[in-house]
Amino acid sequence: MSVTNGGGGMNGTSGANGHLGSKMNISDEDYKTYEKGVQVIDENKEFTPNLPTYLAIQNLISTGFNYHVVAVFGSQSTGKSTLLNHLFGTQFSVMDEAARRQTTKGIWMSRALDEQDHEQLVANREGGMTNNILVMDVEGTDGRERGEDQDFERKSALFALATSEVLIVNIWEHQVGLYQGANMGLLKTVFEVNLGLFLKDKSTTHRSLLFFVIRDHIGHTPLEGLKSTLMADLNKIWSSLSKPAGMEESEITDFFDFQFAALPHKILQPEKFLEETKALRTKFREGVDVQVLSDGSPIDDNNNGVFLPAYHRRIPADGFPLYAEGVWEQIVSNKDLDLPSQQELLAQFRCDEIAASCVAGFNEIIQPFEELSKKGGVLDGLGPAMKKALGEAVGGFEEAGGRYHKGVFGRKRDELRAGLEGRLRVLVINQFTALSKRGLAEFTEEITAILKKANSTAHAGTASYDFATVVDETRSKVVNAFITEASECYIAGPTAEWSSYEKELEGLQKDLDAVAGRLRGEEMKRLVSRLEKAIKVKLIEPIELEFRRMEDNTKEKGGLWDRVWNVWVGVVGDGVDTFLSRATSFNASEKERDVGAWKLKKKAWGVLKAKIDEEVHEGNLLLKLREKFEDRFRYDETGVPRVWKPTDDIEGSYTKALDATLKLIPLVSEMRLSNGQQPPLDEFLGDAPADYEEDLEELGPSKDEFEVISESKRIDLHQRFKRMADAVFVEAKRSTINGVAQIPMFMWGLVLALGWNEIWAVLRSPVYFAFLLLCCFVVYVVYRTNLWGPIYQVSNAMSQQAVDIGKQRLREFLSDNGNAAFAGRTNKTRGYDDDDDAISLQSLDTEGRRRVKRETSE
Repeated sequence: MSVTNGGGGMNGTSGANGHLGSKMNISDEDYKTYEKGVQVIDENKEFTPNLPTYLAIQNLISTGFNYHVVAVFGSQSTGKSTLLNHLFGTQFSVMDEAARRQTTKGIWMSRALDEQDHEQLVANREGGMTNNILVMDVEGTDGRERGEDQDFERKSALFALATSEVLIVNIWEHQVGLYQGANMGLLKTVFEVNLGLFLKDKSTTHRSLLFFVIRDHIGHTPLEGLKSTLMADLNKIWSSLSKPAGMEESEITDFFDFQFAALPHKILQPEKFLEETKALRTKFREGVDVQVLSDGSPIDDNNNGVFLPAYHRRIPADGFPLYAEGVWEQIVSNKDLDLPSQQELLAQFRCDEIAASCVAGFNEIIQPFEELSKKGGVLDGLGPAMKKALGEAVGGFEEAGGRYHKGVFGRKRDELRAGLEGRLRVLVINQFTALSKRGLAEFTEEITAILKKANSTAHAGTASYDFATVVDETRSKVVNAFITEASECYIAGPTAEWSSYEKELEGLQKDLDAVAGRLRGEEMKRLVSRLEKAIKVKLIEPIELEFRRMEDNTKEKGGLWDRVWNVWVGVVGDGVDTFLSRATSFNASEKERDVGAWKLKKKAWGVLKAKIDEEVHEGNLLLKLREKFEDRFRYDETGVPRVWKPTDDIEGSYTKALDATLKLIPLVSEMRLSNGQQPPLDEFLGDAPADYEEDLEELGPSKDEFEVISESKRIDLHQRFKRMADAVFVEAKRSTINGVAQIPMFMWGLVLALGWNEIWAVLRSPVYFAFLLLCCFVVYVVYRTNLWGPIYQVSNAMSQQAVDIGKQRLREFLSDNGNAAFAGRTNKTRGYDDDDDAISLQSLDTEGRRRVKRETSE
């Protein structure tokens, strides 16, 4: 089966390139052959005649100008093919990581597809207009397969630059700043020849976009920093070019635009690599040239597509094969890309040998440090070792290679130094980072240890150290240690600015300040906490005393709440003064002192409210009210206990004491001073500090909550106390009734008449009279010592115990006699005498019957 392609733009006649006939038969075998793309230029520098066939298979011949060309450029084995496959859905061969050898040979081309478009292409042999992107995978530079033969590298790079709208420069992060590693030497040659061959006039020449994709970006150096380094190198290269007449003052930006992107490590961060690659893919779409949109708003370069009209070569798709072939022939025939002279070749060869020997000596010293650097930590002796290794390597190269071609020697020396310094740069950066981390850790540990030791023995508001002095001394020690060790790594020279530690030192100082600020904040919080506990302890006794006094009012100290408020203000004022004094020794800022003082006042207010709530707790307050009531009801004005008599006005005393006590409930229910106003809490606390973000609820009750007892609790408290007072009143009334003797007067006369003889007998008998006096004395002693109650209780207990014992004896007696009588009656009923054997297992036969006694005959 064959497919006939007679796309628009051909019109059944020969195309503009003269290579295509009016009809093209494409077989299924062709589809399979070009499934992964077409090799435009092979490793032998031969241009393929099959490019038109591939474009026809991809239905691109008839697209006119509606297509775009992208190429990739970079060192071998840097993942160029992998990058293109992820970006454009191509299927270029990628490197076998186990073998690590060259994969892309020559220049390959494939159409950009994503998974959905690829499936559609296989099924329908047609693609969408949005996917008309031709991607060229260029053989990597600096490959061991070609060795020092840079002829193909130059020509392939120039071909990619001349034919593509966007040239992706694939580069590793650690290659940025290197000359050979970043292919700057090759770019210089390509730019120079490109100026002579294709860029005749900057006003009529199409521009190109150099899109730098920085791979394995770990983030230590931001993208903007890498961008600045690359642009500086490119501008330096451009300024050193030998430019054609009339273009001596041209700038690189007259012919090229630049964009930069960074991708994470594909192996170490595979998911993030895919995510960032997917995001980068969206930039490869059509954009606009103008810098301002029609509505006047500027274009966002980050959101604008990379395919601008200015980049397009304006070659129709059916003419692109002929155009590309012509460009390649012009590049191949150009003498400016030929190999250098024999003198330069000798110099390059010898200088490379000398450099390799110098690098070997350099490796002996530096490689152990590089291995240790991977493990992290400070490398002792790094600075002297670096200077020794670099000095011996560069000095040895200058001594042995100085007699060769001066241009080659100078370039190779710079390359050698740049390469060695690039390796040292990584070590120095890691060393600075390790020194900063160690200094920060030592600073934190030392300060924390001092604070912990001091706080373990510190009392409220006191400490055995000066925080600011401790911080300054420790900070100076850490900074001096950092400067001493970091300065050892400094290398003099204009190319070793990276060995300066000013930025790292500035960063360390900022980190130390941040840690000191955090520790200072923690210390101030602990200080506030200690002072809060001290205030709580100092308030316990005075507040309890004031609530015991409660209704006592004096002109000097006022009522209950005046005294409570004055006590609280005095204690809190002392605590705030102590805090401000200690905060000053912390070298705290004015804002930190204001915040701490305000928090302490707020917390102290919470302490006072908690203590007041404890004092007015239902049980505590009822007990205090009862004490106040009994002091008025049971004692007279002189404090003497009252013994109520029937003639006393108990009801009046009760009413007076009750009314006076009930007046205390509204007194303690709300905090109000003698002038009727609430305590000036707002004035005492002041406004909350600006930018204060902590939760105010954590610092105690709100400042306008002066109600101590709610209305419902007041009513309940009033009722409960009234019942308690009524019980005391009833008890008093009952005592007066029990103490009254209701004996008629005639009974006293009758007792005297009937007992006169006995009375006279007692008075005349010395024994009876002495016994009478003894009894009177005992009664008097018992009365004076108030022992009637205990005697009554003991007597009552003794009598009760005697009754219980008697009942127990009677119960035992009745139980024993009853059992004996019952047993006797049972035996007689069954025909047994009292002396018969008792029933037992031995007296029963096998059938369970009693054995009959048999008399034995004599």
